[in-house]
Amino acid sequence: MHLDLNSCFATIEQQANPKLRGKPIAVAAYAAPSGCIIAPSVEAKDQGVKVGMRVKEGKLLCPNLIVLTPDPWKYRNIHIKFRHLLEEYTDHVVPKSIDEFVLDLEGCPSFSKGMVIVAKEIKERIKKEVGEWLRVSIGIGPNRFLAKLGAGLHNPDGLDVIDAGNVKKIYGHFPLMSICGIKTNNVARLNQYGIFTTLDFYQAPVWKLKAAFASIVGYYWYVRLHGWEIDDVEFGRGSFGNSYALPDIRSTPEELFPLLMKLVEKSGSRMRKNGYRARGVHLSILYRDGCHWHRGVTVSEYLFDTRDMYKVAYRILCMSPYHTPVANVAVSCFSLEKSLYTQEHLFSDMEKKARLAKALDAINDKWGDFVITPGRMMGLQEKIVDRVAFGNIKEFEDMVLASKGVAFKGYPCRQTGLRSQFFYTCFIPKSCFWT
Repeated sequence: MHLDLNSCFATIEQQANPKLRGKPIAVAAYAAPSGCIIAPSVEAKDQGVKVGMRVKEGKLLCPNLIVLTPDPWKYRNIHIKFRHLLEEYTDHVVPKSIDEFVLDLEGCPSFSKGMVIVAKEIKERIKKEVGEWLRVSIGIGPNRFLAKLGAGLHNPDGLDVIDAGNVKKIYGHFPLMSICGIKTNNVARLNQYGIFTTLDFYQAPVWKLKAAFASIVGYYWYVRLHGWEIDDVEFGRGSFGNSYALPDIRSTPEELFPLLMKLVEKSGSRMRKNGYRARGVHLSILYRDGCHWHRGVTVSEYLFDTRDMYKVAYRILCMSPYHTPVANVAVSCFSLEKSLYTQEHLFSDMEKKARLAKALDAINDKWGDFVITPGRMMGLQEKIVDRVAFGNIKEFEDMVLASKGVAFKGYPCRQTGLRSQFFYTCFIPKSCFWT
């Protein structure tokens, strides 16, 4: 079963504010005319507004379009509520993005009710327990691919089953370019082998698909199209990272240092909560002129403290040969090891550093992200706002664990040998003054 929350961000905004219901709204990265629309409502879609349009383009198509900026914690909260509800039916709930879930009911008691009955029950419970304005499309199929295909047949609020009896009929009316994972280059290669429609794709023999894709991928597509499961692979954690798209002009390292600190702070906090330490830091920069530069550095000692990771990221940033305006910055830590403690150096102060990092993370978890932050980040609350990505599901998984009360894990004790002075600033919410 594949479940898709229709017009995710926009629908959640309408659920939160009844005055927006039934009106064309769009959630955009920025409300400025050049801001990119990331989630139009169903009403806005009916007037031609699409994901990826600029705000000014959307208002040309829909003059009464209401533009909102993202409110990430609303979306994260709904995601967690969805997850908890779905876990009552099966323990095999796999979130594919912030608005998509895959459920495997085989072997679970709910499976005996029938998949369609369970799907209708989930729809009703979502309206009663999560939000009456939220609408989901559900697809049911023998594998994840066909279930996702079914969820997209009738939006919004659809419910479709794809099985051996109707799969050819559905393929016959489904454009080849509409298949998730098939791009323009793939279509061109398939056309060279006489495959022009989805039905041709389905009926093609294995040898032809392997020749068209020039790899084992052709066999995977053959298996996938015929209803066998091949997408239930779980990959291990390879890195922790965060990225940010800059709305303003920043080009010099001095202007980018505060942003770099925030990205390192967020990545490091997530890494520590999951009980990992890293030996490498990677920095990727996309410039406004289209140039891309990246560099990864591996150190001799394991990293777990934000300050140590920042020193490495700082050195990498200074290596960049470009000093033109930056469009996007991404920081990640890699070469992970799932180890809680390691032997200290004879004269190190890592035990104190570990306790400090754990205490800061605990305070930020209780009172909100970045309540206590490095002083280098002062003044960034308004300049660098919180963002949420549709596909950044690993971060949501960390939040789901936190919402279930998973305790903090011990932190590794090792340092890089670099030393510097940092100071911290505490931002206390007004609500705390009365507690």
